[in-house]
Amino acid sequence: MIVVLAAVNVAAKYGPPHTGLVAGPLVALGLVLLGRRAGLSWHDMGLSRRTLVPGLKYAVGAVLAVAVIYAIGVAIPATRPAFDDVRYHLHLSAALMTAFVVVPLGTVLLEEVAFRGVLLGMVNRHRGAVWASVTSSVLFGLWHILPSLRLAQANEAVGAVLGTDVIGQVLAVLGAVGFTALAGLLLCELRRRSGSLLAAAALHWATNGLGLLVTAALAAVRLA
Repeated sequence: MIVVLAAVNVAAKYGPPHTGLVAGPLVALGLVLLGRRAGLSWHDMGLSRRTLVPGLKYAVGAVLAVAVIYAIGVAIPATRPAFDDVRYHLHLSAALMTAFVVVPLGTVLLEEVAFRGVLLGMVNRHRGAVWASVTSSVLFGLWHILPSLRLAQANEAVGAVLGTDVIGQVLAVLGAVGFTALAGLLLCELRRRSGSLLAAAALHWATNGLGLLVTAALAAVRLA
């Protein structure tokens, strides 16, 4: 699993555009089949039908909570620069396509199935819930090394605090890895409490998708 995920990570970063959009669903399906072959049940992977309703309730709450937090962040001048990321200065059509197609299929689907689904289920079966959450979250943090290589230059707030030189870039990557590892722990707990991948996937999408839409909207307002 780790070898496959590492290969996908490199391909998504250095391969043709939208490689992740194509590979994400295919690899996610392959990992589910791998999990089933390894003896995991649908419940072990957070895909049981009986946890769908609890997962949906948590999912709605997660999206609303993120929306409120982002609204507060935009309203406060001191935190508004955190949304100034040149990677997401997109036209409306591109922003909508990215938020509602690329992020769910190319990012959230694969990462949730991999880290909070199959991997969490496998480690939980052999080592228990604590080991499963820690292992999944550490690997989830490391998964974000390549995507965060230009973070200090792309995000105005990060660059202003850490600088854009080599040291600043290294600190930005370390910060991104640590932050996403902690986020992984939260997602694992949400998955555990709800019993469903849907809850973690909703929080994951809201963090990425709504953040992208807010960033694109603020950029459009500044350019108007």
